[in-house]
Amino acid sequence: MGTVRHAIAVWTFRNQVLAITVILLITAISAAGLPHVQIKTIFSDMLPTGHPYAETFRDHPNFGNPLTLSVMIKRTNGDIYNTDTLQKVWDMTRDIDLAPAVDHDQVLSITTSKARYAEATPYGINMRPLMDSTVPQTESDLDEFRARVERSPNARGFLVSEDGTATLVQATFIEHRLDFGETFAYVQDLVESARDENHEVHLAGEPALIGWVYEYQEQMLWIFGVTLLALFAALFLYMRNIAGVVTPAITGVISAIWGFGFAGWMGLAVDPLLLLVPLLLVARAFSHTVQYIERFYEILDVVGDKHKAGELSLRVMLGPGVLGIVTDALAILLIVLAPIPAMQRFAIFAGYWALILLPTSVLLAPLILTRLPTPRNLHVIVARDDSAGGVHQWMARMLSHVATLTTGTRARYTAIVLVLCGAVSIYFGAAIKVGNPVEGSALLWEDSEYNVAVRNINDNFPGVNTLELVLESKETGTLEKTARKADAVHTMLALQDIMERSDSPPRATLSFADYLAEGARLYNGGDPRWMPLDPNDRATQAAASAAMMGSGPKAFSHVIDMKQQNATVSLWYRDNRQETVDKALADARAAVEQVGKEHPNFTVRLGSGTIALQQAVNDTVKDHYWVIVVVLSLLMFVLSAIAFKSVLAGIILVSQVNMANFVIIAMLYAMDMGLDINSLLVAAMGIGVGIDYGIYLLARVCDEYENQGGDFEAIIREAVTTTGRAIAFTATIMLIGIMPWYFLSGLKFLADMGLLLGAVMVINMIMALFVLPVMVWFLKPRFVQRDDLLISEHLNLAELRPVQSEGGV
Repeated sequence: MGTVRHAIAVWTFRNQVLAITVILLITAISAAGLPHVQIKTIFSDMLPTGHPYAETFRDHPNFGNPLTLSVMIKRTNGDIYNTDTLQKVWDMTRDIDLAPAVDHDQVLSITTSKARYAEATPYGINMRPLMDSTVPQTESDLDEFRARVERSPNARGFLVSEDGTATLVQATFIEHRLDFGETFAYVQDLVESARDENHEVHLAGEPALIGWVYEYQEQMLWIFGVTLLALFAALFLYMRNIAGVVTPAITGVISAIWGFGFAGWMGLAVDPLLLLVPLLLVARAFSHTVQYIERFYEILDVVGDKHKAGELSLRVMLGPGVLGIVTDALAILLIVLAPIPAMQRFAIFAGYWALILLPTSVLLAPLILTRLPTPRNLHVIVARDDSAGGVHQWMARMLSHVATLTTGTRARYTAIVLVLCGAVSIYFGAAIKVGNPVEGSALLWEDSEYNVAVRNINDNFPGVNTLELVLESKETGTLEKTARKADAVHTMLALQDIMERSDSPPRATLSFADYLAEGARLYNGGDPRWMPLDPNDRATQAAASAAMMGSGPKAFSHVIDMKQQNATVSLWYRDNRQETVDKALADARAAVEQVGKEHPNFTVRLGSGTIALQQAVNDTVKDHYWVIVVVLSLLMFVLSAIAFKSVLAGIILVSQVNMANFVIIAMLYAMDMGLDINSLLVAAMGIGVGIDYGIYLLARVCDEYENQGGDFEAIIREAVTTTGRAIAFTATIMLIGIMPWYFLSGLKFLADMGLLLGAVMVINMIMALFVLPVMVWFLKPRFVQRDDLLISEHLNLAELRPVQSEGGV
């Protein structure tokens, strides 16, 4: 492999113009794809494929559709039964019906024809809209409207609050036509216009949540700009020369053009929430490039020739650079194992970006360095002169002290501390929650407008979180109206009864059967004793006909489909905290088991709605996170063992990176952050960061074996104070760059990810600088002595130093 590295380095520097031309050509082609980059959320792609809950939703999207907005209009000084408030509801309903991508059949409020009440007339049963074609104006009209609401089986509680001070306007949207940003801006403008001194207006629902994320896109880009400025400022203060700042900038920009250009050409949509990952990948380009810069300057300080230093640094760094970047890419690409289309698509995009750091950071960096001026502060950067001072010398001294803690008698005490930290991290990491730990959304701050809206709607209505138990007809393709048959209707009632009597009952339940009781009463002369439904098809069909008199299936589309074959039992819960979700689903499974899943004409399927869909994602994350970690660890072990030609090397590196991973998971637990679809990707990338640090440091240990005469204490000290300095610097500048996120971001998710990424960098740095050296000290592996490793060059700088003569060099 040394011959291969040598050949690649020689060819690259003999054909510099060709290499740079090829890179620039690929950059130009990639740049042409940038206008085609799509930054958007595709909701259905955020749901896992194959999970029974997600498949139930896909089969019956009209039941408990999460793409539903809820607007609550609340009177602050009285009830809603006044012309002013009802006019606001009327206007809001009709304005929302004009919103982009709205499903006109799924707009519901007390002012729509779908909200009805029943009355018996001399000519039969009449189902009439609660509100006529105009808003009530007189006191008598308002009293009549109030009476109608009282006679409506399900308007009170679901559309009008129990105290009569608030009402809901709901609208569902068609996904393939939905632009979350456009729709949210339109509806939010309606909400803000409707607010006044007498009315609170609140907006909630998945489209509003995603809309708020879109709303913060501009702020996110501004914060990312601040991050990049902070990174460049840290680079400048650290390097204090042109080459040290320009080289990482060029490699970072080119990698970004290649990455986003690939997404544009491939038509891969990038979710706004995951835009922080490209920023992290730019930082990874910085990290790999800084490793090259540090080694290039170190060799240049000895050989004095930029061309020779560039070729030698490429030879030395090619092995660890390739292995580090490949493991980085694997950490991301393996997320395709989680069957969530949005994550799989993003893993391909980000994995490709991670992989292209091979040409941009490994091959291009030394070519750039040889063409830029030699820094005047070269001797200061390599920190070989104790009198030089500055941050480089300070870091070298600090890391020298770190090295003393990992060798000699102190190493055993350091090892004890590390073992205890590892045990504590495993204990708390095992208790990590999967799912949402807060009421509302963890994406936004607790006092955000969205989370305040969710709490207010939950305080006045059953809530915005439903669990759907779907009765799916086995008679599809026929004219049979399964949802109107006695078995189906009584199964609905039984499910509602069981759930309402459970230890953790829902706040409300609703099914098609709830509308039939009033129909049965009116059908039988208005006697309340006829409200209980007879257990036979004839009586049930009659009650259904009475309930639907004067309307049609469209008015009941939230509980039955248009063909009246499939139906749902909707269960409302106050919040979507994981504890609530777990109890709701456990009770629902027990209820389905009690009534029976399979019936002659239908199957009871669990489930749909926000509760079930959230759990579908959580199950996928929980089932696949550790699979990804195990598979990634095995691949890292195999690749490391091959590169270092030692099983022990694989064990050392995988042990270090997995200890860091457990500490990171424990940090998530301490921060009360659930492991979810968003933090999964960041945590996986953290593993890639950790293995990078370990690879570079262990490769330097191998390189220093001959230079230090086999003295492991000297080997570790030299590796930690040189390569360790690049590790400490890249971790530090990332920490400096991302800390502003916490203080500047309106998205709690971005702030939390800033803290998490900061923890990832610091923890992986500490693990690399302590765990790996301690293991090397105690194990004293023999593979470091070999001169045929795929990863190490065993470069002896003393032999490369120009010979001094009396007349000069």
